[in-house]
Amino acid sequence: QVQLVESGGGLVQPGGSLRLPCAASGMNCSMYMMGWYRQTPGKQRELVAIISRGGSTSYADSAKGRFTISRDNAKNMIYLQMSSLKPEDTAVYYCYTNRGAAVTWGQGTQVTVSS
Repeated sequence: QVQLVESGGGLVQPGGSLRLPCAASGMNCSMYMMGWYRQTPGKQRELVAIISRGGSTSYADSAKGRFTISRDNAKNMIYLQMSSLKPEDTAVYYCYTNRGAAVTWGQGTQVTVSS
């Protein structure tokens, strides 16, 4: 059974940084596209960043230049490094993988950017 478990969320001041790890089990994360989405109440879940099987990355315009997605194949984990955080980055962040026939989401981790 494939599982994704996020951690690392919390309260951070504007301008601060946070790193979100996502641990994968039941799959080899180096073999599939993985990514991060986020969602705020009343809004649709939106893409933040993705990393392809080959290591190519893509970012939402709101994340470009501030967020970095990366993968550690040895630990079977991906990460989202977030810097220069803004109040509008406040959301629940979800780890995600698309294995073609199946999509799996983590349970989410809350990030709150506030002074």
